[in-house]
Amino acid sequence: MSQGRVLTTREEIQALLENVKTVAVLGLSPKEDRDSHRVARYLQTKGYKIIPVRPGQKEILGEPVYKSLDDLEDPVDLVDVFRRSEQVPEHLAEFLRVKPRAVWLQLGIRSEAVAKALTEAGIDVVMDRCMKVDHANYIGA
Repeated sequence: MSQGRVLTTREEIQALLENVKTVAVLGLSPKEDRDSHRVARYLQTKGYKIIPVRPGQKEILGEPVYKSLDDLEDPVDLVDVFRRSEQVPEHLAEFLRVKPRAVWLQLGIRSEAVAKALTEAGIDVVMDRCMKVDHANYIGA
């Protein structure tokens, strides 16, 4: 198994954004004014398949919602995480079971321990960056 990497350069992040199609959004809010909702809606308009993951919801952005990553029925390329930094480690086992190509921790979210475990398992990691901003800057709005 190949080693994953923490992606930090424009080239690495652009390549990731160009090669993923299915994005599970962990912590996607049904509220339109929340960052998670705005980011997911933007990604949806750019052709990504969005899979909402949030307990207690039935549908967000026209997509069925899953209670947890473990409930996903289809493989995902990337998990976009909207949880506080201290909550990220509780999802590590799910990330490892789902085995996405990458886990993206949104702006303000970091977990060195989770990043180390994921990269050792061959999963790339992006930390403390906004997927919407990077997509707009590197791929085009």
